[in-house]
Amino acid sequence: MTTIRHAIAGSAGLVLLALSAAAGAQSAPRVADPSTRGEWTLGVGAVAIDSPYAGEGSRLRPVPLLGFEGERAFVRGTAAGVHLLQSQGFTLDAIASVRLDGVDIDDLGRDELLANGVDAALLEDRDDGLDAGFRASYGGGWGTLALEAVHDVTDASDGYELALDYRHTWLLGRSTLTANLGSSLLSDDLAGYYYGTLEAEVARGVPAYAPGSALVHRIGMTWMHPLDEAWHLVASAEASRLPDELRDSPLLEPDSDRSGRLFLGFSRRF
Repeated sequence: MTTIRHAIAGSAGLVLLALSAAAGAQSAPRVADPSTRGEWTLGVGAVAIDSPYAGEGSRLRPVPLLGFEGERAFVRGTAAGVHLLQSQGFTLDAIASVRLDGVDIDDLGRDELLANGVDAALLEDRDDGLDAGFRASYGGGWGTLALEAVHDVTDASDGYELALDYRHTWLLGRSTLTANLGSSLLSDDLAGYYYGTLEAEVARGVPAYAPGSALVHRIGMTWMHPLDEAWHLVASAEASRLPDELRDSPLLEPDSDRSGRLFLGFSRRF
């Protein structure tokens, strides 16, 4: 997955958001219960990212948890949206979500980049972004299948992502366990911004690298457990497999073919 970013996130991540998927799992079990609609969920968590970028290793990012489930509008972690259509298990949403794929070049290893033929002093940071688009989902006792299409509206990458995800949730006593399996197609612009070299960097002497579009596969699990009537514990793990187009990037560790994310958070229902 990307996402729990690309994640958690994501879009679909999360991907990883992740992030969106991990934070959204808190409210997902309650969506079907009309008596809990209109409630807010507030909390805090942290995501540990096993970065594929050269010399970065693992990084830890705090993530605020904010959730709301209304009749039409919802907020789930780093994502928000409006239900445009709901009918017999089918839902069409307009959504917006934060993409937490930004990279601070100072966090990367200069020696590792130099071994890839790249001078870190000539590189630029990669910014987080804000995606907007639509998600269609259909669910039943067998699980939920969702198709999502989003586009960067902040001109960070100016790219788009198409994601297909399947989720299934089991009730384990008072806890819920959700498994997620999905794939994301990153557009040329999106993959090029986060995994390629920029035109301005190439003009300074950085080797040109444009991965083109790329298909990323991911798998993850999210566990939610109520601590009492108001407080919940949420934990999530996600792994993504990088295709050749991305792992050949001079910004990544050589032969880095996967990335992972772990999320842990506490939330309170109001």
